[in-house]
Amino acid sequence: MSDPVRTCILAREEAPREGLIRLALSPDGDVLPDVRAKAPGRGAWIGVARAELESAQAKGKLKGALSRAFKTGDIRIPDDLGARITAQLERQLLDRLGLEFKAGHVVIGGERIQNAARSGQLHLLLHASDAGADGAGKLAQAWRVGSDAEGSGKRGLTLPLSRTILSLALGRENVVHAGVTDAKAAGRVSDVLGRWLHFIGPELGSSACESASQGASALPQGSPPHDERLTEGLRRPA
Repeated sequence: MSDPVRTCILAREEAPREGLIRLALSPDGDVLPDVRAKAPGRGAWIGVARAELESAQAKGKLKGALSRAFKTGDIRIPDDLGARITAQLERQLLDRLGLEFKAGHVVIGGERIQNAARSGQLHLLLHASDAGADGAGKLAQAWRVGSDAEGSGKRGLTLPLSRTILSLALGRENVVHAGVTDAKAAGRVSDVLGRWLHFIGPELGSSACESASQGASALPQGSPPHDERLTEGLRRPA
């Protein structure tokens, strides 16, 4: 079954809802991000990057689009809406990595990742922003060898997240590199990762992408701490 299609209220372009970001309206008229698309109430969808969203907000275009989507002008848009969305998208990625790690689909540690890479079991390779170039390069070379892609330039994806954040997400110390060894898990991680990187934009996004054969097509080209209160108190579905 294909993903339901929604229309971005700013770009007016249709896209599968899994690639868009949902905004919801609280009973008090506050516009709140709902990146998991589970909050009750009427929703509005955006597919633009943060810079475009904040530009539309500054010019008043966002309020007009949201008023039409929610069918009311009695709305309040927080000044830090872009930051709130960024925080939720980052949290969604970290939660997904944590779940896949607990399920045994993520390996950490240079030796374990190299073994998985050389045996052809690696489907996604991620590096912390403060990872050393030598270590990342060795893992990338092992990946190319294991996937019979020597000379292809395939390498991992350097995230705009430090090793401290990755370590907290996986509940381990000093996580500098992570490898996803299950194809479906790599797809799930790529989905949430791609949406986050698309929203924050190329200036804050990754510095390198893995090959298309390993899921780069799921990553569009292209943080404040998570606050659980951002979607509290939303209406029940209409």
